[in-house]
Amino acid sequence: MKKEYQQEIKDAVVACQKVAGINHIYFAACGGSMAFMQPAEYIINRECDIPATILPAREFTSRNPHALNKHSIVVACSHSGSTPETNEAAKFAKKKGALTIGIAFTPDSALEKNSDYTLHYSWGKGTDAADLNTGVLYGFIFSFLKAITGDAKYAKAIAALDDLEKMAERTRQQFGETAKKWTSELKREKLIYAVGSGINAGETYSFAACWLQEMQWINSSYINSAEYFHGPFEITDFDVPFIICEGMGVTRQMDARVVDFAQKHSDKVYVIDNAKYDMHEVDDEFKEYYSQILSGVVFRMLAEGFSYERGHSLESRRYMWHLDY
Repeated sequence: MKKEYQQEIKDAVVACQKVAGINHIYFAACGGSMAFMQPAEYIINRECDIPATILPAREFTSRNPHALNKHSIVVACSHSGSTPETNEAAKFAKKKGALTIGIAFTPDSALEKNSDYTLHYSWGKGTDAADLNTGVLYGFIFSFLKAITGDAKYAKAIAALDDLEKMAERTRQQFGETAKKWTSELKREKLIYAVGSGINAGETYSFAACWLQEMQWINSSYINSAEYFHGPFEITDFDVPFIICEGMGVTRQMDARVVDFAQKHSDKVYVIDNAKYDMHEVDDEFKEYYSQILSGVVFRMLAEGFSYERGHSLESRRYMWHLDY
């Protein structure tokens, strides 16, 4: 990871340590920025006693959490740093006395001005995975946990970031042909469901809402594996396509149950099995957490495959950037 990013993380963590009696960590953003931060909520809730909640930025300000005060930390993310709802969330949190940390790709953005501290990241093809948004987020989360809990084990999780690009490249090589095959078979589908849970919930939601709906104009819906059998499974049929992200952690049993049922009743079930990822550089205790980053690599290859097969650029929009809304 770039030294300047490491320093920004260090400064933000030191500031967090100065918050007296941290009562809550909130994550607020929109769309893909919210989805990519979902693992932070998951990891914190599993690793320490401090409660964490992620909310769409507009709902965060509308809901006005009762616990939000000077003992709270609010992390807000916007790729451009200009998303109105996210900036309002940061300003709202500041007024409540919370420590605010912005995450943005664009330097000197509005979000940077509205946050006490800012974590920047790099973007685009050829960027080392540790310098992308998720790499920086993980660097912050594991550094925060190490500082707050005093447990040295998180140093192993931080060290794994040095090998993240190697893991991502292996995943591209491993699943590249699979992604091409799947998108060739599914390119004319009008509807594709995306199913996942746990650490993969954010990436799976993002695949449905951002990659398919927003960028490919394919009707889609994210289904949490725990909820599949409480309504959604009634739409399962032989010609209904499902892309299921089967995790390797504590929620794998839920995902596997969906895979088993769906494969019995649909001829179009495509499974991203996290157990197949090669993460030998990562300590076993943290493989579940790192697996979702590699799921994101696979989902991106699928999105690019759909773009190629359907002749539909990932940059095309009907309304976004064109209309006031």
